[in-house]
Amino acid sequence: MSVTDGIVERMTASDLHDALRSVGIVTRAGALSAGVSQARIDTAVRNGTLIPVSRGVYLRSSLATKVRSRAGGEHLLRAAAALAVEGPDAAVSHQSAAALLGIALLGKPLRDVTLTMPPRRDRHGRSGIHLYTTDLPADQVATTFGFRVTTAARTVVDLARTLEFRAGVVAADSALHQGLTTRAELRSVIEQLPRRRGIARAAEVVEFADMKAESPLESVARVGLRDSGIPPPELQVQLGNDHEPIARVDFYWKHYRTAAEADGAMKYDQDPGLARRQLRRDHLLRAEGYEVVHFTWQDINFSPDLVAAWIRQAFQRQVEAGRRRAD
Repeated sequence: MSVTDGIVERMTASDLHDALRSVGIVTRAGALSAGVSQARIDTAVRNGTLIPVSRGVYLRSSLATKVRSRAGGEHLLRAAAALAVEGPDAAVSHQSAAALLGIALLGKPLRDVTLTMPPRRDRHGRSGIHLYTTDLPADQVATTFGFRVTTAARTVVDLARTLEFRAGVVAADSALHQGLTTRAELRSVIEQLPRRRGIARAAEVVEFADMKAESPLESVARVGLRDSGIPPPELQVQLGNDHEPIARVDFYWKHYRTAAEADGAMKYDQDPGLARRQLRRDHLLRAEGYEVVHFTWQDINFSPDLVAAWIRQAFQRQVEAGRRRAD
């Protein structure tokens, strides 16, 4: 038996709960309480069988590659280390819960792990852990990878309370689109947090969210267009003529027969022929009397009013075309 295996075998469930053991997390406190000397821990670190992941928390190298190969595996390990430090009453929450649950976030994920746990006097700030202190109702905590994690509904509401509006919309749209939660569940969480900071913004996010939004780009675009005074579009609408469909578009304003497409650069990089098919599709739509507007992440993120102007120009062209037909 290796030094590392010996350390883990001698630790009891009270030292390290099964979820942390399953991803190969070892704590110095747990090892010492199990009778393992600091010298043995240091030896395991020197020979590479234990990898330090935070102060007093180590990862068994035999499982490191396996865990890191999972989607979100790196953050999973940091979350496990944080839980090992803070104890079994902590729950992964906010951005970290989103990462483990697969909820999209706006921008790069934080390296720090976010946890929520009941208030206690002996809590001390620790590097790499962003800690929220509050009591979590039992129905707002789930188990993921064997860890206590806030439910998708509570996670979305927490993000909507603490982040800017469009970041909250990105998370809410993503969770609804994937079926991780429902609008009714989100509203229920909000009703249970009536006086929390940011709860009014969270309620606005929930009502604005749309399960048909398929990407953070579409979510950000909806917020940018709303803020620029563009009326709400329908999402993911199939357009065509009386004989056959031509295309499904991201945004559609029926009154103006105008479609808009949010173009992410990656889709063209992954499929070089897509641009040619897109041009042909746009030609067919315009031949049927539709206006088509395209914009990118840079356009909507840095110049939303310009995108709104393009859409208004398309609306106006349709109004003028209607007048000519009437004449």
